[in-house]
Amino acid sequence: MFPFNFFPFNKDMKNKLQQMKPDEIDQFIKGILGNVMPAQSGSTMNSHEFVNHFRPQPSQQANSLNAASFETHDSVFVRIPIKDESLLKDLRIYHTANQLMVENVPERDDKHSITLPAMVKKKGSSAKFRDGILEIKLIKSHDIQYSQIDVSEI
Repeated sequence: MFPFNFFPFNKDMKNKLQQMKPDEIDQFIKGILGNVMPAQSGSTMNSHEFVNHFRPQPSQQANSLNAASFETHDSVFVRIPIKDESLLKDLRIYHTANQLMVENVPERDDKHSITLPAMVKKKGSSAKFRDGILEIKLIKSHDIQYSQIDVSEI
């Protein structure tokens, strides 16, 4: 159990916070965050920049492919629109447990990496091209291996 009667959560702190005005609380919090967070390029960061800084940025390469990925109970599907069917002869597709790599589409020597929504198996994948859409089917891996880590006292 956390000892809440120690610093900074004591009885005096509760009274001080109740007596503070909203502007004083805002300045107090900004002061603490200013000391903890390093200033970027000498300027302070507003709340929108702070939140957007930690959001994952979409891959520019995956967006240029217009790839869509989704999962079902047993499979992960990735659909990629391909306008020119002649590109299929040079197309190369590879995958790891959580990423799909597509090469030579839409231009030769292009390389794209797509993060999959679930872990997939090494074997059993297939790809079909129909009506201008390349559909890649990967089998989900339901055997997630967990390892226990023992914690020892110092």
